[in-house]
Amino acid sequence: MKDTRRPLGVGTWIASGSPILTELIDSLGFDWLLFDLEHGNMSDKDVLMNLQVVRNARVIVRVGEFSTSMIARVLDWGAAGIMMPHVSTVEEAERVVEAMRYPPHGQRGYSGSARCYGFGANPPKDTISHPAPIFMAQIENAQGVRNASEIAQVPGVDVLFVGPADLKLDFTINGKSTEDFESALADVASVAAKFGKQSGILIRNHSDLAKLQGYGYSAIAAGSDLGVLRQAYQELSKQYL
Repeated sequence: MKDTRRPLGVGTWIASGSPILTELIDSLGFDWLLFDLEHGNMSDKDVLMNLQVVRNARVIVRVGEFSTSMIARVLDWGAAGIMMPHVSTVEEAERVVEAMRYPPHGQRGYSGSARCYGFGANPPKDTISHPAPIFMAQIENAQGVRNASEIAQVPGVDVLFVGPADLKLDFTINGKSTEDFESALADVASVAAKFGKQSGILIRNHSDLAKLQGYGYSAIAAGSDLGVLRQAYQELSKQYL
């Protein structure tokens, strides 16, 4: 049985929705895989098929929007955790925790026959002491950065995960500089560490890795399946076409 509660290491983004690609990537040693239901090509129906081919990594599902039924469903299917985009307030973080956790810590409905419990073969002895799913709260705007300290203190938040594209866009349209953006990245990592939580981020340019690790980021998403494929085929096309 996978240890779902150990700290997250290096993962990668799964946006294609292809179980074949997911199975291949899972065999390469990544600690976790992010199934993207917000911007990726994976539909709700694809989640289960992709989960069925994962043997090694922990799976985090990014839901497109807050939905108690969707959160409960993907956890019942066997996801190790949830990533919620655009978490900007304590209240937004708390409602996700409530949807993810069983009573008395939340309102998630319980079924011992769910796929995550071997279809009834290994239900938890009790739901109170059973390890809670991982919650990665995405910080994607200036409000989220300002409230990062309070969000990090919400019981059940495990990772403050910066969405760099949306955060940079928010800063740009509000007239903030590159220096402001870099300062925000450092601040989020510092706040997470202060309250014993991990900080995470998606890295598309490998040259940024050392800098971000220096800030304290440890839950690293290294690129995406579609991005890696595109780059590889671009290189091939240059050589052959």
